[in-house]
Amino acid sequence: MQESKIIHLMGTVIEVSVVHENAKAIISNVEKMLKMYEQRFSANDSGSELGQVNQAAGIQPVAVHPDLFELVQIGKKHSCEAGSLLNIAIGPLVQTWRIGFSDARVPDDVEIQQLLEITNPENIILDPKTQSIYLIKPGMKIDLGALAKGYIADRVIDYLRAEAVTSGLINLGGNLVVIGPAPRREDGNWRIGIQNPTKKRGDSQVVLKVSNQSVVTSGVYERHLKKESQSYHHILNPETGYPVETDMASLTIVSTQSVDGEIWTTRLFGKPIPYILEQIEQLPGIEGLIITQTGHVLITSGLKEKLV
Repeated sequence: MQESKIIHLMGTVIEVSVVHENAKAIISNVEKMLKMYEQRFSANDSGSELGQVNQAAGIQPVAVHPDLFELVQIGKKHSCEAGSLLNIAIGPLVQTWRIGFSDARVPDDVEIQQLLEITNPENIILDPKTQSIYLIKPGMKIDLGALAKGYIADRVIDYLRAEAVTSGLINLGGNLVVIGPAPRREDGNWRIGIQNPTKKRGDSQVVLKVSNQSVVTSGVYERHLKKESQSYHHILNPETGYPVETDMASLTIVSTQSVDGEIWTTRLFGKPIPYILEQIEQLPGIEGLIITQTGHVLITSGLKEKLV
């Protein structure tokens, strides 16, 4: 029996679809999991576990759930890699720009320079023994928005596998993972559309065939702030404090683990396009697709056979 449900959580639209004799009960449990993870990882809720870590910045370490500790550990590792544009300590900048929220604004350069001083991921201190997180400087804030959906999608898929779900899909607002064969498809492959950046949501520019994989897309077309004649997108460069300047409209990563898709779309978004393609080619089990601002599609070698 196939069941699907649309869930509004985490500031996005989530779709869950499973094939199982107890599909309704499984989807209900998935919804409970999603609510639990939102309460654990949200940077916008001061009452969340992550919110408590951020409020204790410069004061004391906070012991956290192993899931939150693990995700921050993954995030810090990739934030501290040379040249990475992923930075989980970017919270003060994200919370100041607030692009995508009704109170979004453009901070001035003086404010941005001050905020950059409290966004060093090396100042996140992790203690594996006590599973505690300490932010050294007052005002520091961790933001897991670049990673959390991928991590959560992977945990949901783990649960579906444990329940012997034969076929399923979870779409966390553009972060998509599938398991098992696609229902009513002779070849068993799921068809995943990659958004056309210039068209309304749901209009695909490219369609990929995938099986037991994750597809994660980051794009500059999603959320915008218009101020006078300028338009600012929501993907910030942690080195400058301003939105990244790029020839790309979107970057899609196809991988086994969804969190890897999150890591690499964020680490690479804003780098020169030839560099991005070269880097992805060197990552085992990971493929990439770029749509440029002018509408060109560029892919890594492993995706050639997956294009519909």
